[in-house]
Amino acid sequence: NTSGINWYGESSKLFDKHVRYEGDEVACVVAETENSAKEALKKLMVSYDILPFEVDAEKLLNNTELKVHDWGNINKGKPDEYSRGNIDEGFSSSDLIIEDTFTTQVAIHNPTEVHCSVVNWEDDKLVVYDSTQGIFEVRETVANALGLSEENVQVIKEYMGGGFGSKLEAGKYTVMAAILSKKIKRPVKITLDRREMNLAVGNRPDSIQKLKLGMKKDGTLTALSQETIASVGAYPSGGGCSWPLRTLYKCDNVETIEFSMLTNTGKARPFRAPGHVQGTFAFEALIDDAALKIDMDPIEFRLKNYVDNDQVWGVKYSSKKLKEAYKIGAEKIGWQNRNKIPGSGKGYIKSGIGMATQIWWGGGGPPAHANIKITKDGLVNVYSGTQDIGTGTYTFISQITAEILEVPLMNIIVHLGNTEYPYGPSSGGSTTAPSISPAVRDAAEKMKRKLYSAAAALTNLAESKLKYSEGIFYSDKNEKLITLLEIASQVQADSLLVKGSREENIKGLAVQTFGAQFADVEVDTLTGNVRVKKVVAAHDIGRVLNRQTLENQFHGGIMQGLGMALMEERIMDYDYGKMLNANFHDYKIPTMMDTPEIEVIIVGEMDEQANNMGVKGIGEPAMIPTPGAIGNAIYNAIGVRIKSLPITPDKIINALNNN
Repeated sequence: NTSGINWYGESSKLFDKHVRYEGDEVACVVAETENSAKEALKKLMVSYDILPFEVDAEKLLNNTELKVHDWGNINKGKPDEYSRGNIDEGFSSSDLIIEDTFTTQVAIHNPTEVHCSVVNWEDDKLVVYDSTQGIFEVRETVANALGLSEENVQVIKEYMGGGFGSKLEAGKYTVMAAILSKKIKRPVKITLDRREMNLAVGNRPDSIQKLKLGMKKDGTLTALSQETIASVGAYPSGGGCSWPLRTLYKCDNVETIEFSMLTNTGKARPFRAPGHVQGTFAFEALIDDAALKIDMDPIEFRLKNYVDNDQVWGVKYSSKKLKEAYKIGAEKIGWQNRNKIPGSGKGYIKSGIGMATQIWWGGGGPPAHANIKITKDGLVNVYSGTQDIGTGTYTFISQITAEILEVPLMNIIVHLGNTEYPYGPSSGGSTTAPSISPAVRDAAEKMKRKLYSAAAALTNLAESKLKYSEGIFYSDKNEKLITLLEIASQVQADSLLVKGSREENIKGLAVQTFGAQFADVEVDTLTGNVRVKKVVAAHDIGRVLNRQTLENQFHGGIMQGLGMALMEERIMDYDYGKMLNANFHDYKIPTMMDTPEIEVIIVGEMDEQANNMGVKGIGEPAMIPTPGAIGNAIYNAIGVRIKSLPITPDKIINALNNN
């Protein structure tokens, strides 16, 4: 009864007769209790015809017989390609060439809060309470699926416990709940359990990265190439990870080709810095190896190939304080104490220090809107249709508004997560703060001007004769005239209402974030266990809106990066196409016991070119270089390069034995 509802474009249906992976939805039931629903599911009889399948992306690359979709196995039907300069001339002019292959795993988002929707019909209007990173995206998808106008769908998101990209898309489960709610004329709640989340709501694609680097004897890069194969699951998605190689260091001759392969596994979704985490791990390992090849300090090698402009778009960076990040990060980690020869430390407990560099967008942009309304009681209400997914959006909006209007934080009420509010961006890509904070500032400054106008009218004085401080207007002779509360109580209702918008991004500049992370590790060469002792994160991310929320983002991102570096991995049964560790018992994530000392350093004060707040995002930058820094630190400790993530004890022991 849902055969007309397309999903993933036209690649599938809400319930498709062609099931392409374990976790593809085939039916749903509605019941009074969870146990009743589970019992009802057991009574459903589903008949399957077993078809050929493949979960290995590399095997599917040249397999023309087995097709996940009729049109083929490569996303978009062809690889993504990029080039600049002349790659052949770049390699032929080099003195040294280094080639290597690195692999990264499929990782699962696993936010603390599972995916959940509560839906209810109010006549012909559908109200959706959803755990989502993008309320307007959910509204659009649900409206299209059900044939409704967007005005007849309201999406509300209260506080939520993380998403990391898995909640950027609307779930099939939300549409299912809406259909069932309509049928039974009652509200319906649907909550995925941990196994269902692991199977069906996204992952970070794996990658096989074949890298090649050409350089002069003095370390000058002459050519860089990358070929990537990534598994993006059963439905169209992207698996590219070459942006770090294209942009991090000065090189005139670059070529990349990326195959995003469809496989009979769960569909990939954006996951905290899509592609950059995988690409940075591999490329930064190769950069360290290149420096070692010519006996050059890895930081010196990076400085040798430093670049101040975006080589892809051909424009200057709005701000780049990476040199300062290298300097202070090296000092804080004790860079001078690292092993000059990797693996040369004494004893079976080997210590090592490594680092990696980060680049990410994080500049945000329009459209993003915020309204401010002051009510009769003097309270300042801020409305925006963006979300707070645990990152502190409520906090920084309150701070900006309170600072500009000079009122206590307790007088600010922030309203978020409702499609009835002015449009706000999705919370992903490190764009929330740099997109919405300029809109809030714009609204607050407009409100301040409106207060001046109202005060002038109520006091019969020219605005130029008024001074404002901490919610009170004074005359030019410092006489107290009228308070914000008195103005609010005397003007017409809704007259103190303003609309703020985010300005366009500046033309001719690339707004990027930069950073370097340094890791100090210990490796037990008898057991293969790794202990990360300390991580120093030195980043250029613009103005800091709130130090505590910044620290929270970095601590969370670094721990997520540590998990990817050392333990997290989806394990598949290649013979049966099943995920074997779709739970927290077998899918290992870091705990408090794994937490190292973390020191966060912000270089530079603000990026004045980025937006009217000088703000850039930090959600993704916090995680991007962590696996690369840990990987390079492990190499510095044991003298053997582990080229695949996660770097588990068995890989270390095998590498040491083979070495």
